[in-house]
Amino acid sequence: MVRDEITGLRAQLAALQSVRAVGRVRSVDGSVIWVRGLAHLASIGDRVRLLRTSGEPLGGEVLRIRDDLVGMLPDAGIDGVSQGDRVAVLGPPTLAPADSWIGRVIDPYGIPLDGNPIIDGPKRRPFRAAPPPAAQRRGLGVRLETGLSVFNTLLPVVKGQRIGLFAGSGVGKSRLLAQFARGMQADVVVLALVGERGREVRDFVNNVLGPEGMARAVVIAATSDRSPLERRRCAQAAMTIAEHFRDQGKHVLYLADSITRFAEAHREVAIASGEMPSLRGFPASTAHQIMTLAERAGPGTAEMGDITAVFSVLVAGSDMDEPVADILRGVLDGHVVLDRQIAERGRFPAVDLLRSVSRSLPEAASEDENLQITLARKLLGAYARSETMIRAGLYRDGSDPLLDQAIKAWPELEAFLAETTTIGVDNSFSRLTLLLRRATSGTGVSAQAKSRRPQAKAPVGRGG
Repeated sequence: MVRDEITGLRAQLAALQSVRAVGRVRSVDGSVIWVRGLAHLASIGDRVRLLRTSGEPLGGEVLRIRDDLVGMLPDAGIDGVSQGDRVAVLGPPTLAPADSWIGRVIDPYGIPLDGNPIIDGPKRRPFRAAPPPAAQRRGLGVRLETGLSVFNTLLPVVKGQRIGLFAGSGVGKSRLLAQFARGMQADVVVLALVGERGREVRDFVNNVLGPEGMARAVVIAATSDRSPLERRRCAQAAMTIAEHFRDQGKHVLYLADSITRFAEAHREVAIASGEMPSLRGFPASTAHQIMTLAERAGPGTAEMGDITAVFSVLVAGSDMDEPVADILRGVLDGHVVLDRQIAERGRFPAVDLLRSVSRSLPEAASEDENLQITLARKLLGAYARSETMIRAGLYRDGSDPLLDQAIKAWPELEAFLAETTTIGVDNSFSRLTLLLRRATSGTGVSAQAKSRRPQAKAPVGRGG
């Protein structure tokens, strides 16, 4: 560890520059600052620093190059910016992750937010790296222990899988991500908090994750008051850090909360760069940004580890067809839908199993386990279709053998879907099998016998 820190310090010293190219502010157009004298030196995406004659230096990024002018989008407000202010080119943004970052809270540029000094690693990485070669990547790996019965069984998560977590506000999305961070099988957890409220970052770190979760986690935070550049960089920086550990052969769990706020930040940046909104308010490049980020996760090559990723999406009004949800759902290996009505009746996680899919199935489970998963879905589906009639007392026992089984199984299945566990995947499946066996034992034959009776001809009516 000490050797790595010394190597990191040497790399930082070697990267210091005594001379930088400097331009001058020519004009300010909305949120874009135009600078002359740098057009032949700066590149799109380069970091720049504006030295205000009054006030603190102002960071930013090169968004546009036109004739002899460079368009800079600042990291903060433009108050105090004057014509003639000096602007220095810092070069392309990079990050130098280190193993010592585990347990730390940092911003997207590697600056600590927890009040303690931090040492960079020896290797600097770009924010936008290429994914492993498609033809050389391994397939999805083994099934993972998640700490939650529903994900151990009915919605399995395997090593290298990428899933989406779709939910409205206040439905338990952050709580479920924290449960994954604490309980899912992984060597390192990298968590991106994009656009969160400031007080929630500390609460999430201290109370939700706690010491147990932080012992193997790196948290990258860009709160809602930060610039769209920084909020967009947050998810990218977290993926860069995840790739650092993946390249060591480790299994990394990447959690992003949320991709919606990442897309909204990109929209602000793209519009400032001159791109027009086209997809229900989002620019066309939004899809590429989301797909590029998602593709960097997943299985590595033979000598690499894997990045298992969970991307959360805020869906207003449970609209699964809104642009961000629609884009992300099409590139992932499964999606989990959290339902407000389920949360309101007190069941957490509020997973709507019938609208959720894990594309690791059927390969992730044995033949017998797949039969159990299919049966559980059939029972929950039968109950959901007839729930109004059941609760109104209009259903008569024996009218439908499958529904009889569903009614018998529903209380235990509902409790199972909310269950946290430490007993492992195999034991979770054993519990599910036992539950389903109790629900189906004896009901099929007796229901068929009852259905032959004359009074069973009327499918509905009050039992008496």
